[in-house]
Amino acid sequence: MLTTEVAVIGGGIQGAGVAQAAAAAGYEVMLFEKSGWGAATSSSSSKLIHGGLRYLESGDIKLVYENLAERELLLRNAPELVKPTPFYIPVYKNSTRPAWQIQIGLLLYRLLARFTRTSEFHRLDPRAWRYLDSLQINDLRAVFQYWDAQTDDRLLTRAVVKSAMELGAKAFCPAELVKGEALEDGYKLLLKIKGKPVYCHAKTVVNAAGPWVNEVQERLDSTLPQADITLVRGSHIVIPGTLVKGIYYLQSPIDNRPLFAMPWRDNILVGTTEAEHTGSLDEISASPAEIDYLQRSFAHHFPGKNTEVLESFAGVRVLPTGDSTTNKRSRETIFVTDLERAVLENGSADHGDEQTAKEKTARTLAIYGGKLTGYRLTGEKALEKLRPTLGEREPVADTRSLTIKPA
Repeated sequence: MLTTEVAVIGGGIQGAGVAQAAAAAGYEVMLFEKSGWGAATSSSSSKLIHGGLRYLESGDIKLVYENLAERELLLRNAPELVKPTPFYIPVYKNSTRPAWQIQIGLLLYRLLARFTRTSEFHRLDPRAWRYLDSLQINDLRAVFQYWDAQTDDRLLTRAVVKSAMELGAKAFCPAELVKGEALEDGYKLLLKIKGKPVYCHAKTVVNAAGPWVNEVQERLDSTLPQADITLVRGSHIVIPGTLVKGIYYLQSPIDNRPLFAMPWRDNILVGTTEAEHTGSLDEISASPAEIDYLQRSFAHHFPGKNTEVLESFAGVRVLPTGDSTTNKRSRETIFVTDLERAVLENGSADHGDEQTAKEKTARTLAIYGGKLTGYRLTGEKALEKLRPTLGEREPVADTRSLTIKPA
């Protein structure tokens, strides 16, 4: 039987971040992934390392501040994987946000980034518009250029898994959770590792299964709390061509939603959509309607460019259930332990009886949501919630200064 202090279920970027944080803190860690490191949502994102400029509109100031700080850490610690990239925001006559509003947003963005070099922005001289990759300039009123960063999400995930292993974590793939059994001193897990049944005793368990989070909660222990969530599919297309200037932050003429067009592996990547996903989680793909939406939105801004689809892909995000549209719901990560009642109302969690939490310590923790950019901080926050159960250890490393190299 395997034994560990922290068992992490799910080898996407969030699970990798938890494993890295726990190993750096000096704990015994085992990471289990059923198919491949970063094989699902963590390899189907928009490939951006950013603060989340549009989240300012929904009032997620804390989220933007934290992600901008994490962006700077990744630019410093993973220079081979995370590259600073210029972004362009064109403002047209019929844009929903006028130029003055964009400028205020970028000023706030820079303030939250603490005036780092990558927080600089400026308004382009109209004479430079014609050099912006054949961007539509009819009815163009302004263009702003600012900075964020780009990465290969799957390569970054694999690199973080490698970092965790170098710190002492043990990683198993393919390894799928079959069921769990609650014990007085932790959990007994039955896993299928490379097709063979293996038992593992874990003092604590972190459920970082992404869109499968509630399914894993059920397998782990049917009495565990489950958050009320909506699964949202984000689709992307890859089309021929190049964008030499950088990444374009656009507004779709169809429904005014934001989307990005960016250089990607000698082609152009366009995304993303936000559609509620109700089908199988094992067969996720962009729908014909989403592909058409992305093609038409891109063609509106770059008339004459080829929109033939070379490739399409989709990932599923976890959002709290709510009355607002998906693009207006909070992107804050939600942590649910076995001590809590997972009742989501207006994007927040009811943490149950505080007295109970004082009397007991958490044995399980489920992660709902999480941003690619903020994976390190998510791992540290998850570990902090389990520290009363695990006890203190002598740290091996500080994740804020760990160099992340390609696997």
